[in-house]
Amino acid sequence: MQNMNTQQANSQPLDQESQWIFWASFVALVATAFGFIVRTQVINEWGTQFNLSETQKGEIFGVGLWPFALSIVLFSLVVDRIGYGKAMAFAFICHLASAIITILAKGYWGLYFGTFIVALGNGTVEAVVNPVVSTMFPRDKTKWLNILHAGWPGGLVLGGILALIMGSVDWRLKVALILIPTVVYGVMLVGRQFPIQERVQAGISYKAMLQEVGILGILIVVALVVSEIGRVFSWSISLQLSVGIIILGCYSFYVRSWGRWMFFFLLLMMIPLATTELGTDSWITSLLAPEMGDLGIHPGWLLVYTSLIMMILRFLAGPFVHSLSPLGLLATSSLVAAIGLIILSKSTGITILLAATLYGLGKTFFWPTILGVVAEQFPKGGALTLNAIAAVGTLSVGVVGAAFLGYVQDRVVEEKLQIKAPTLYSRVMTQEKASLFGTYRSLNQHKLQEINNDHRLLISKIQVTAKKNALMTVAILPLVMVAGFLILMLHFKLKGGYKPCKLIE
Repeated sequence: MQNMNTQQANSQPLDQESQWIFWASFVALVATAFGFIVRTQVINEWGTQFNLSETQKGEIFGVGLWPFALSIVLFSLVVDRIGYGKAMAFAFICHLASAIITILAKGYWGLYFGTFIVALGNGTVEAVVNPVVSTMFPRDKTKWLNILHAGWPGGLVLGGILALIMGSVDWRLKVALILIPTVVYGVMLVGRQFPIQERVQAGISYKAMLQEVGILGILIVVALVVSEIGRVFSWSISLQLSVGIIILGCYSFYVRSWGRWMFFFLLLMMIPLATTELGTDSWITSLLAPEMGDLGIHPGWLLVYTSLIMMILRFLAGPFVHSLSPLGLLATSSLVAAIGLIILSKSTGITILLAATLYGLGKTFFWPTILGVVAEQFPKGGALTLNAIAAVGTLSVGVVGAAFLGYVQDRVVEEKLQIKAPTLYSRVMTQEKASLFGTYRSLNQHKLQEINNDHRLLISKIQVTAKKNALMTVAILPLVMVAGFLILMLHFKLKGGYKPCKLIE
C-alpha cells in the first residue's frame, strides 16, 4: 500500500501544453487502430474482388505491421535530433496518402503498397509517443503507457462500430474512416512544443543508447527486417545474409557491446506476445466468422467487444500494475490469454463470448506493460530500446505471425480436401505457391463460384476446421510467455524485488 501511495504521489499533474500533447498522442494511436480494424472488416471483400488466397491476405496483414518496425527503428535513431514535431508531420502525411492509395487500388499490389504506407505512419507515431509519455511520467511509466495505449483498443472499438454500422457499403468508404482521427490529431499538434526526452535531459550519450540494445538486440531486429524485405523484393538467401552481415558489422564495430541480456530476453518474449495479440486480432474476424454467423452476429463485433475490454482496463491499469508488478501482470495475462484461445478453438454457440472475454482480458495489458518494463529497466536506451521492443513485436507478426496463421489454414484445407474430394480438389485449387513456410495451394475464389451447394458446404466445413486449428496453434505462444515472465520474476526476487531504474529524480 505504501508503494502505491508513493507512486500516486509522484504522478504530477501535467501543464496545459503537455495535456494537449498526451491526448493528441492518444488520438494518433486511435488513427493507427482505425487502419487496422478496417482491414479486418474488408479483407474478405478484397479476397473475393481481387481473388486473393488466405496466405496473400495474411501477407497484406503482415505489410500492415513490418514497415511499422522499419520506421519506428529508423526514427528512434534520429528523432531526438530532427524533433518529434517533424516526425509526427511525416506520420500525418503517411496516413493521408495511404487512404488515397488504398481507395484507388486495382489489385494485390495496390492494397499491399497502401497498407505499407499506413504502417510507416503508424510506426512513426509510436516512435514518438512512447518516449514522449515516458519522459512526461518518469516515475509511473507503466501505468501511463497503459493509459496512452488505451487509444489502440479505443480506435478498434470506434472504428469497428463505424465500419459495422456502415453495413454493405463500398469498402472504399470504410477505408476513408482513417481520415477522421488523422485530421483531429494533426490539428491538435499544430504549434505544440514536445518535451526533451529523459535520456537527453540526463546527458546520456548517443553511443550509450546504442549500447543498451547492443549486438544481440540489433541482431534480432536486422534479421527480421532483412528477411521480410528480401521476400518482398525476391532477394536470394545469400544477398539477405550479405546485407544483414554488413548492417550488423557496422553497428557492432561502433557500439562494441553485446547489450543487456535482459533486454535481449524481452525481445525474444515480444515475438510470441505480439503474435498472440496482433496476429490473432488480424485473423479473429475471419477465424470465427462461421461460428458467429450461426449466432446471427457479425464476427466483427467480437473484435470490437474484446477491444472494449482492453480500452476500459487500460485506463484502470494503475492498481493492477502496483499490486502484481509489471512482470506479474504479464505472466497472469499470458495464462488467461492461453485459456481463452484454447476455449475459442473449441467453442460453439454462446460459449464463444465467454472465451472471447477471457482472451480479451488476457491480451489487455500485453503491449503497454512490456513497453513499461523496458522503459523502467533501460532508460539509458532512450527512444531506441523502448521502440526496438515494439519493432520486434510488429516485425515478428508481419514476417511470421499473420502469414503463418494464413498458411496453417491453407494447408489444412489443401490436405483435407484432397483426401475427401480429390476431383473437387483438382478443380478448385490454385497452382502451387511459395511462402516463408513452404509451398502450398489455396482455394481459387473464382472457381468456387462455379461449384454446387453440396461442394460449397463441404469446403465450408473444412474451412471451419482449418480456422480452429489456427487458434489452437497460437494458444501455445502465451504458455511460452508464462514460463518466460516467471523466470524474470524469479530473477528480480533474487535481487530484492522489481525496482524501476530512474534517470530523472
